[in-house]
Amino acid sequence: MTRMRAVDAAVLILEKEGATQAFGLPGAAINPFYSAMRAHGGISHVLARHVEAASHMAEGYTRAAAGNIGICVGTSGPAGTDMITGLYSAWADSVPILCITGQAPVAKLDKEDFQAVDIASIARPVTKLAVTVMEGAQVPGVFAKAFWLMREGRPGPVLIDLPLDVQQTEIEFDIDTYEPLPVTRPAATPAQAEKVLDLLVRAERPVIIAGGGIINADADAKLVELAELLGVPVIPTLMGWGTIPDDHPLNAGMVGIQTSHRYGNATLLASDFVLGIGNRWANRHTGALDVYRRGRTFVHIDIEPTQIGRVFAPDYGIVSDAGYALDALLHTARARRERLALPDFGVWAKECQARKATLQRKTHFDNVPIKPQRVYEEMNRAFGRDVVYVSTIGLSQIAGAQLLHVYGPRHWINCGQAGPLGWTLPAALGVATARPETSVVALSGDYDFQFLIEELAVGAQHHIPYVHVVVNNSYLGLIRQSQRGFEMDYHVSLAFDNVNADPDDDFGRIGYGVDHLKVAEGLGCKAIRVQRPDELPAAFARAQGWARAYRVPVLVEVILERVTNISMGSAGLDAVNEFEDLAVTGLDAPTAIAVMD
Repeated sequence: MTRMRAVDAAVLILEKEGATQAFGLPGAAINPFYSAMRAHGGISHVLARHVEAASHMAEGYTRAAAGNIGICVGTSGPAGTDMITGLYSAWADSVPILCITGQAPVAKLDKEDFQAVDIASIARPVTKLAVTVMEGAQVPGVFAKAFWLMREGRPGPVLIDLPLDVQQTEIEFDIDTYEPLPVTRPAATPAQAEKVLDLLVRAERPVIIAGGGIINADADAKLVELAELLGVPVIPTLMGWGTIPDDHPLNAGMVGIQTSHRYGNATLLASDFVLGIGNRWANRHTGALDVYRRGRTFVHIDIEPTQIGRVFAPDYGIVSDAGYALDALLHTARARRERLALPDFGVWAKECQARKATLQRKTHFDNVPIKPQRVYEEMNRAFGRDVVYVSTIGLSQIAGAQLLHVYGPRHWINCGQAGPLGWTLPAALGVATARPETSVVALSGDYDFQFLIEELAVGAQHHIPYVHVVVNNSYLGLIRQSQRGFEMDYHVSLAFDNVNADPDDDFGRIGYGVDHLKVAEGLGCKAIRVQRPDELPAAFARAQGWARAYRVPVLVEVILERVTNISMGSAGLDAVNEFEDLAVTGLDAPTAIAVMD
């Protein structure tokens, strides 16, 4: 046994658990922990400019690669409350991050001490564990439990609050004999897999809904193998996008009232059996449940027992890790294939392919100012199959999900349920930290970009390169579109005449307000502005070159037309407003693919 401070034990445990990347800000109440990180040297650290941003960096880092757990560190009081949005978005999307906060000494709790707040109580609804550690000797056990909880069952975040005196308490601890607590996951049984296949083979038009749980289980290859073995089309959810490549013949497109494809919605509505694996039946995927459920049999497989029946009662439910469930289904399906007991869904699969070839949305516009659809068309050409996209919310994200292409798991990093503005920029820094040799491209509207724009300086200081595409219409575009139902356009415009604008410059004359290029350059980054669609390819190529050469974030700001309504609905999948003047229908397959690509 070795005598050491409790924070030294905590840092050694982080290293042993494999969590070696932190994002945060030092402060008086957390300085002992920082001194332990400095002393032991096993934890890399990125200095954020805002603690909320640090929590989103930790999220991006975790989401970027299997097995990652990002760490967010902050001092007492407002640092913890700033983390709440990151904890909420991680909790909502089943993302394990560890938030560590400093706290006033134990004797000062409940005495309204400076920056002393009961952060554990505040964070508890959006974490798997939120605890203030009251005794130094409890620190190793609390950290061990934290890692176990983050990995056990449905993954999620944890907050550990460390009073100043607890951090510095000397304890006896032996890191050499420390072992992570064993993690167990529920697994579908052979009988359950047989039941699922019994239901599926009775169907004529089955589909598989592939959720984010498949990505969490690192089981995308098993999903594709099962789909190919059965010949059943796959509909990825927004969080499951990339589980099957977009150009795979059995990829039937995404479904929903916003981030969806016309052909995906049409296929779901034509189906008679739905097998959901690792998904939540999120409301923006299902739309109105009466439309979504009508005439279909549902099987739901999820690792979290309380998810089964939470939104609606499936015809059959299984509590299982997605990877283990796919193992069981594959074993059963292979046995049935050997007995020639699997039906041929080839006609149905070809019908789905035909919808995919004909129900595309138009992207090729030459308008000036630029239509957003053209931006995504050019992004598909410029960034290639291996790019990792990062986005959060707004018309930019919705249109991006409708029109971009994703070919692998963890190549679409998206804050799905919480959708906080400002998330994209710090999350992209976390993703790029985790995958430094990968092309990372963030996508934001101008409002999302402005929320935590100061974090560009973090990328410049720490040499974290990525490309940030900002589609700028000087509007809260999604809110403006939803305000149409109230016949108003109220406090959603971001445009103003900037007193510093050059009247001889095209951008200065159009009154778009914030000069993002000057802000980005002032924060140590490179920036490009695009005002014509034919300038997009060169701008994207230059941005990628600058990111590699300068090792800093590179902004590509695209000036859009101020008003573009993006396809979406507010009710059922059969009532999505496609704005038919922008739609492309009845194309043959080669033409449709050319438009899509």
